Amino acid sequence: MVGLNGYQDEMESLEGRTDRWPDRQRAGNSLKQTYLVAIGGSREFNRMVDLDVRRREFLITLRDLSVKPDRAKEMNDELVTMNKDVEALKEIVKGQAANAELRAQQQPQQLETVAAIGLVSMAIDSLSSMTVPTGANPPSTRVGPYVVKDFGGLLSTVTTPEGQTYRCATLLIAETGASIKCEPPGNKS
Repeated sequence: MVGLNGYQDEMESLEGRTDRWPDRQRAGNSLKQTYLVAIGGSREFNRMVDLDVRRREFLITLRDLSVKPDRAKEMNDELVTMNKDVEALKEIVKGQAANAELRAQQQPQQLETVAAIGLVSMAIDSLSSMTVPTGANPPSTRVGPYVVKDFGGLLSTVTTPEGQTYRCATLLIAETGASIKCEPPGNKS
């Protein structure tokens, strides 16, 4: 999920210049490699990233006023198809990520697993989203009966079906990735 958010940030910073397409390609390839190491190989994830990079290139090109109207229409039609393909792939990839996370758990750490599945799911949604999130509420998603909220940075919460809310911190571990630790409010570690 840290890799997905970093990819989003990098792509947004590179979108202002058409000549930065090699850097955008590199960012997509880097994200695919990160996903491979963190979760495992996925043709569907790789295809989704390739479509995202291509979609971004189309949008950058369409901003150029010199694109002929007939080519602009073709590109817009292709964007519709790409968005449909990404939506279909997104659900497959989210399922793969959730299954990988559940398999990776050696001991029952249910809240941390729920937080990881929810955060990965939201990161995948933001990767494939055509819109910028708005509003004061943090993004959230349901993982079974739990609700996961992403407060940005490395902070999130998991609310249980009973209404208990746990604060979760994502801990970055050099060379190996990240882990998540969830604790009830007021718990000092």
